[in-house]
Amino acid sequence: MSFQTPPRLLDLAGQSLLRDRVLSARDLECLPSDLFPPLFMQAFSGRHRASLKTMVCAWPFDYLPLGTLMKTPQGRTLQAVFDGLDILLAQKVRPRRWRLRVLDLRDTGQDFWSRWSAARAEGDSETGPGAEGSSGMQQPLVPLEVFIDLRFSNRIQDHFLTYVISWAKRREGSLHLCCKTLDISGVPVRNIKSLALVQLSCIQEVYVNCPWNLSSLGTFASYLGQMTNVQSLCLSHIHLPASREEKRVEEFHIIRFTSQFLRLQHLRDLYLESPAFLTGHLDKLLSCLQTRLELFSITDTLLTELDMMHLSRCPNLRQLTNLDLNGVCLTEFNPELLSTLLEKITATLEDLDLVYCGIRDVQVEAIAPALSCCHQLRTLKLSGNLLSLAAMDKLLRHTTGLRSLNLELYPAPMETYDAHGALDLERFDQICDELKGLLRDLGQSRTIQLSTNPCPHCGKPVSSELKPIAFSCENPA
Repeated sequence: MSFQTPPRLLDLAGQSLLRDRVLSARDLECLPSDLFPPLFMQAFSGRHRASLKTMVCAWPFDYLPLGTLMKTPQGRTLQAVFDGLDILLAQKVRPRRWRLRVLDLRDTGQDFWSRWSAARAEGDSETGPGAEGSSGMQQPLVPLEVFIDLRFSNRIQDHFLTYVISWAKRREGSLHLCCKTLDISGVPVRNIKSLALVQLSCIQEVYVNCPWNLSSLGTFASYLGQMTNVQSLCLSHIHLPASREEKRVEEFHIIRFTSQFLRLQHLRDLYLESPAFLTGHLDKLLSCLQTRLELFSITDTLLTELDMMHLSRCPNLRQLTNLDLNGVCLTEFNPELLSTLLEKITATLEDLDLVYCGIRDVQVEAIAPALSCCHQLRTLKLSGNLLSLAAMDKLLRHTTGLRSLNLELYPAPMETYDAHGALDLERFDQICDELKGLLRDLGQSRTIQLSTNPCPHCGKPVSSELKPIAFSCENPA
């Protein structure tokens, strides 16, 4: 037998009020502030648009997190909210009680409404979010801030976003359209022109995954330079055109883009995936960095030895906690360059990804001493490289004292493959036993994982059903 919680008297009263009449400004004059949120929720869920419009005009808090109520945006219901805002924005003198400063159209996960309900249940209306002040002073005419997550995608036609931007455009000067997160995926640069309406200095995270050419990247640069508070920037798959542009034109667009980093005074995390345009030009970007990065990721691209030299000498990479060079071939470089870079970040490095970097024994010989000093290191990923059993032995010995290390991914040693590149299962089992014995001898409880993916001759993935194998030393000496 199941029991349902009976509705509260407050909820029943709100339902009755909304059912029997359209709320007027006079109705709301005497309504206590802490009754607004539950009544607003009922009006919104019940699509009482005329009452919603009136309630927005009298909203007594500085914050209205509408996005948490809009799991599926409803055009006409949203229109009622905007109609109420239009009335207020058009007034030269706004009502004394109206305190709204921020309209949040994002689904932030912060449940304003539940926190208010909890405060109400405890009988403490002052702890409700944005509780009304007691001064009753008339509020100055400052622009309303409207927060929204911006996503431009070729797979999703976001009518809600289009509607909000159109509404904001007609009210330029009366409000600021702000966003913390900007996501651009697979669209031509001409499709993001509405960014001109956004308060770009509010943006903190930027994700761009577009097959743009350098000219389009240069156009985006004019927006990027205004995102002065961006903390995380992820740029993927910008490519060089099939018919290469003139060297002079190509360099112009690269400088136009990289020079914008001079304005990014708060950048902490920089992700560059397949940035073919930076091959031979990485110094232009690194020299424009204004902050000490915490994360630097440049993956799946070709770098020149000169690029690697600039990377190892860049002063703004000396406090990295995360270095990701996945898919950057390091085989042809002086192995001391990677060692030099690691030596400068031993005090801070926590995560190192060198998967599919063409690393061989000579690189291991160079970087092993630096790795042994990375006492904050938590993850070390070296799978997809071509290492001998002797190199594995050296790596495991040099990383024995790293007490924070809890994820280690290594390639199966080359001795586990035959002359044709096929995995020798019997030899693989023998080497597993040898490595397990080495872990036992080193006397530290530890788990490593071996991947059998890469072919030892070409480095490319091979067909294999074997999963990474873990080794544990359960009883350290």
